[in-house]
Amino acid sequence: MKSRCLLLLCVVCGLFAARADAAESAKFCTDAEYRKFDFWIGDWDTFDEPVTPASKSVARNHVDAVLDGCAIHEDYDQFDGHHGRSFTIYDAARKVWHQSWVTNRGELLVLEGTRSANRITLEGDEAGAKGRRRVRVFWEPQGGDVRETATVSADGGKTWRPLFDILFRRHKE
Repeated sequence: MKSRCLLLLCVVCGLFAARADAAESAKFCTDAEYRKFDFWIGDWDTFDEPVTPASKSVARNHVDAVLDGCAIHEDYDQFDGHHGRSFTIYDAARKVWHQSWVTNRGELLVLEGTRSANRITLEGDEAGAKGRRRVRVFWEPQGGDVRETATVSADGGKTWRPLFDILFRRHKE
């Protein structure tokens, strides 16, 4: 009987501890700013802009909320073999969005920036095979789609040229 009571007590304490842990973790990432990039969450077909009726998807992109909604994880799989992943988080202490992007080609891009209206703008330095350059990326919802554009500067931001312009459309089975 004592062992059953002890077991029951352990189970009840475990349930209360689990609820307390869940309540504690629910306190994090609750500010409305954390939800401002949720428009990008989804299963996407990726198209180079401009998109025409004849356009074919160049990549598949899965974007999920992870870590109890505190971060966004992207898994980008381009059909030519280029594969990248990113983690994006709102840094409430500094009031900036942060993204780290890595690829199967050894590329690393660390971006930071802000949101203005519905547009997220992140910027950072990239050092790689093409030398050192500044990259600026924009994400913006367009109806049910998301447009991501990027520009690049080789002179520290004095002049910019287009890097890419893509449209994410919800994948249809």
